[in-house]
Amino acid sequence: MSQAQDRPASGATNVPRASGATRDHLGRPLVAVTGIGLMTPLGFGVAESWAGLLAGRSGIRSITRFPTDHLKTSIAGAVDLPEDREGAPLTAAARVERLAVLAAEEAVADAGIGGPGDFPGPLFLGMPPVEVEWPHRFDLARHGQGPEAGRYPAMIAAAEGRRDLFETCLFGGVGERLADRFGTRGAPISLTTACATGASAIQLGVEAIQRGEAAAALCIGAEGSVQPESLIRFSLLSALSTRNDDPARASRPFEKTREGFVMAEGAAALVLESLEGARARGARVLGLVLGCGERADKFHRTRSNPDGGAIIGAMRAAIADAGLEPAQIDYVNAHGTGTPENDKMETLGMRAVFGDAPPPISSNKSMIGHTLSAAGAIEAVFSLLTIRDGRLPPTINHETPDPAIPLDVVPNVARDAKVARVLSNSFGFGGQNVCLVLGAEPAG
Repeated sequence: MSQAQDRPASGATNVPRASGATRDHLGRPLVAVTGIGLMTPLGFGVAESWAGLLAGRSGIRSITRFPTDHLKTSIAGAVDLPEDREGAPLTAAARVERLAVLAAEEAVADAGIGGPGDFPGPLFLGMPPVEVEWPHRFDLARHGQGPEAGRYPAMIAAAEGRRDLFETCLFGGVGERLADRFGTRGAPISLTTACATGASAIQLGVEAIQRGEAAAALCIGAEGSVQPESLIRFSLLSALSTRNDDPARASRPFEKTREGFVMAEGAAALVLESLEGARARGARVLGLVLGCGERADKFHRTRSNPDGGAIIGAMRAAIADAGLEPAQIDYVNAHGTGTPENDKMETLGMRAVFGDAPPPISSNKSMIGHTLSAAGAIEAVFSLLTIRDGRLPPTINHETPDPAIPLDVVPNVARDAKVARVLSNSFGFGGQNVCLVLGAEPAG
């Protein structure tokens, strides 16, 4: 990944880009975004999701896809697909693939790049780890034979020769099938870096273009883990909100009564190209990915180091990689999960990086929940739309301000603002942190 994390913030050269320039302050090709696609709990497609976000509408609701009896948490930001109504709900691996396909189809069509099934660059797919789930196990148990039917030896025997099961749950299988569908070049890269996954996929695409290894890249973050097992695992970590009686008000980033995040699913896809190549083919440029920064702290499997070093370092590295100073950031798209720990640490990072006058910061997770592996990509798309429309999406459910969080969180209502550069934060379990700086296309 990028070496930007090894450059201190003081290394930012702040070299002005000439009108029409196609290279950045380090001489690397500027990376343009020419296509975007979204699938979120607020709707199918970019237009519906963005309209819902600006309206301050919540996509969190009670789970109806599977029984939630005896679960501490029974709410989520679910994306209900037509396939779910045909019988048993899709398992996580199949759901990730379907959501990724829908987002990528919209992004590739939006970019108008290549021909059908002929994308002129590699695929970088951010997705969760996938595995055999309860529906698979129940199916194997039903097919078990003899007195041991339903026990693991019989289930293992029933799984013999099940190539479909192997390919469905193989981590790289989703990427292989997407690569075949869209005709991407080279070996598809599938990756997972916890809650930073979607941003990591974009970072890999940016670096491939900057190094001259690709003229374009298809970058996807997808998540489909609103499943019983995932809910139970996160509940055991005491990470989830249990405000089941009022789903729309359950996700409360930066607010004093916050108690945990709300699991969600969705996908985002971005088509990246060199700015020079995009202009040469007359493509519409939605914005630029100006910088990427990453840090890992290895402090704990779920918690960040209390000193905030990795979070602060990732933010500073992204800004420096973009050739900017902190004061040139107009808005921050927060990680903002709504857990007591995360919001406190992100506030610490904001004050360390921006001092006493931080820019506005808001969390779309207040409306769509935490989309985990998809979050960094979804939030990159929302950041580009913020620049395009000059509208800051709100942090809803902000009823009781937390005196320990002295930030402008754009409470409850969207706001007009002039926005040229956005810092988008993605902080993951295990101290995996990736930040992106997105900006408007230079004139000319």
